[in-house]
Amino acid sequence: MAVDWVRLKLDLDAFDRERFEPVLRRCRRDGITFTTMAQAGDTPRHRRALYELNKTCSADIPGRGPFHTYEEYLAERVETPLYDPRGVVLAVDGGTWAGMAATTLRPEGHAFSEMTGVLRSHRGRGIAVAMKVLAADFARAAGARELRTLHHPGNAPVIALNRRLGFTDDVPAGAGA
Repeated sequence: MAVDWVRLKLDLDAFDRERFEPVLRRCRRDGITFTTMAQAGDTPRHRRALYELNKTCSADIPGRGPFHTYEEYLAERVETPLYDPRGVVLAVDGGTWAGMAATTLRPEGHAFSEMTGVLRSHRGRGIAVAMKVLAADFARAAGARELRTLHHPGNAPVIALNRRLGFTDDVPAGAGA
């Protein structure tokens, strides 16, 4: 059965970042630090840790199916021209990587939110919102005007989170005509 993916976009010029600054402050006050793969060091050990975090968080995505092997992950997600370690935001809690938000810059001129995930033990604390704000900062600083994403329709919590941030439906050109 074909999935009718939910496509969303965020106008980065209109994004009200200041509205979410209290969430960032609260996370930091609660001991969460934010870094990127570039700042942490895009090393083989950190790539393995990113893989494990992504795999763990992806287990909750409806219809996900089996996750990539490590070798497939590297080939499809890391060792590609789109991968930029500055675009991988990490939420760290006392040395534990608790969340990730991977964003790529597309040749078409927009940014794409590849994956945002938070360990179950850390959910409900605003970490995903904070990482998405930092991902939007990365995209905007790189010159992107839009941040796009897509979700399985059964992934209601993440769709709601994105809508809260200001994402709207991204209807492909020619659709609905």
